[in-house]
Amino acid sequence: MRLPLRLAVLFASVGPALAQSPSPSPAPWSLGEEAVREIVGRVRAGRDLTPKQWPGGARVAVGLSFDFDNETIPLRDGNHSVSQMSQGEYGARAGLPRVLDLLARHRVAASFFVPAVSGLLHEAEVKRIVAAGHEIGLHGWIHERNSQLDAATERDLLTRSRDTLERLAGRRPVGMRTPSWDYSPHTIAIARELGLLYDSSLMADDRPYEVVAAGQPTGIVELPVEWILDDAPYFTMDRFAGIRPTMNQEEVLAIWKGEFDVAQREGGSTS
Repeated sequence: MRLPLRLAVLFASVGPALAQSPSPSPAPWSLGEEAVREIVGRVRAGRDLTPKQWPGGARVAVGLSFDFDNETIPLRDGNHSVSQMSQGEYGARAGLPRVLDLLARHRVAASFFVPAVSGLLHEAEVKRIVAAGHEIGLHGWIHERNSQLDAATERDLLTRSRDTLERLAGRRPVGMRTPSWDYSPHTIAIARELGLLYDSSLMADDRPYEVVAAGQPTGIVELPVEWILDDAPYFTMDRFAGIRPTMNQEEVLAIWKGEFDVAQREGGSTS
């Protein structure tokens, strides 16, 4: 089974240029305790938000989500190869209908995190996702790397992404997954400015928790992710970079099943 939703023509205006490269960081061994605490304390896990009981008396909660990236990753990297564009197009043209059909057959609702440029290129598909009863969440403008942006650029891109997806989907997104799960020191503050309710990009736990920024609770719910539960590490293919799929579908299913079994035994969650 091929799941290509890790999957836009580059629009003329994609926001201000990337920030200049930061000055070299000090050698790690030269950091004092105060500096170490400041670095690791920028964004941390706060109180556990696991409910006392899952709805319907379920023993475990599972969240299904898909990153509807399509052509945005090669575009972000300045790769305008026709071949790469066609590979991205596959996600919207062939992959999405299969995923939506699978979800419909099992009556399962899911979240689709959509870069705004991907939404602009595939407006009909966004509307199809919404019509099927699924959520549309923020996933950046063109799958940019937030850690390479200054605060003004990151704010501009996320704000325009929110406005674009609201127009396309007919409702304002309430949550985000940062592209590549990449955070800058400004990301959580911008999310709060936009009134987002949740994030799904961090990995401090496998249960939902409140995000803490600089020691202060933010009110934002974190629905944690983990790379071993994502399809990209196993199935990404780039012949020029020498990146090849590392496992077959049955091996990956065994990993995901093992994670589910532990979550069920502990009464937790997985996503």
